[in-house]
Amino acid sequence: MNQNRRDMLRITSILGMAFTAGLLKPDDVFAAEWNEKVFNAKSLEAAVKALGGENFAVSKDISIVAPDIAENGAVVPVTISSTVPKTEYMAILVEKNPSAMSASFTIPAGTEPFISTRVKMGTTSNVHALIKADGKWLVASKEIKVTLGGCGG
Repeated sequence: MNQNRRDMLRITSILGMAFTAGLLKPDDVFAAEWNEKVFNAKSLEAAVKALGGENFAVSKDISIVAPDIAENGAVVPVTISSTVPKTEYMAILVEKNPSAMSASFTIPAGTEPFISTRVKMGTTSNVHALIKADGKWLVASKEIKVTLGGCGG
């Protein structure tokens, strides 16, 4: 118990010093501004448009690792990665969910574009990995069959 408290105090002190020295800004640590239009988008095309893009291209340089059949749609593991240079944004969209956008990530320069998370799926659907790299929008897709619903199922 005391060790956890000490660790928390140590981390808080280091972050406090970093903020004071100007090494970190609150925007670097806290969530970005909520983009309601993106999360209300019902399709891949609408999400890209809400993000400021005009169109997208299918890319073989994006990989999606996920099960072909998910036994429980409430916790479907999805991993996406990109070998496209200058990848700056990655998102996971589930086509048939009430809100297509499941997760989005800003990728800092010099960081490996690799995301692993779990998403909720209501039914069998295409899962899209949407990538923004060097100002271009790219996508890869994979169908995942769901046997037990996760979005209200």
